Parts: sequence; C-alpha cells; structure tokens
Amino acid sequence: MKRLLPVVLLLALAPAAAGSGPWRASETNTRGWQLMTPEERIEHQARIRGFRTYAECRSYQLEHHRLMAERARQRGLELPGGRRDVCEHLQPAAGPRQHAD
Repeated sequence: MKRLLPVVLLLALAPAAAGSGPWRASETNTRGWQLMTPEERIEHQARIRGFRTYAECRSYQLEHHRLMAERARQRGLELPGGRRDVCEHLQPAAGPRQHAD
C-alpha cells in the first residue's frame, strides 16, 4: 500500500502538471525516455515546468542526462544525444546590442 500511494499521487497531479504549460515530455524530446518509468516521466515533466531560473533547470537537466547515460550503459544501450535545451526559455533576454563607434 505504501508503494502505491506515491504512484497514485503522481497520477493525480498529472492533469495539473499537463495544464500548466505548453511543454510536454515525450519520447521525441526527453533524453532517456525509454529508460524511465511512467511515474518518473510525470515527475520529470513537472520538475522541468517548475523551474524559475536557468541555473536550477540546467543543473537538474545535466544530472538527469548523467543518470540516463548511466542507465543506458548498464543496459548496454546507446543513448541518443540531446536535441534542444528545454531550459533555454529561462535564459535572461539579451539586451540591446552595443555598437562600437
């Protein structure tokens, strides 16, 4: 019963997480998707959506990639490279460019 409770809670929170932003984790945009449990996928998506700073997001992303690479290595699989930085939207906007006179 104790093992079932976290799963039920994650599934209960999934609709809230799914509606909180446009990004959805999927096998086409999440490194190591095939190596994650359904519960881990839900948690991963919620965490990515919850970050407010690029540094926090990037730190989590790097750790996630390290963990997925380790799982792939243990299973003798090759992990495809990343496509884009899902944390990029948290980067500070570039200010006006200064031109040299």
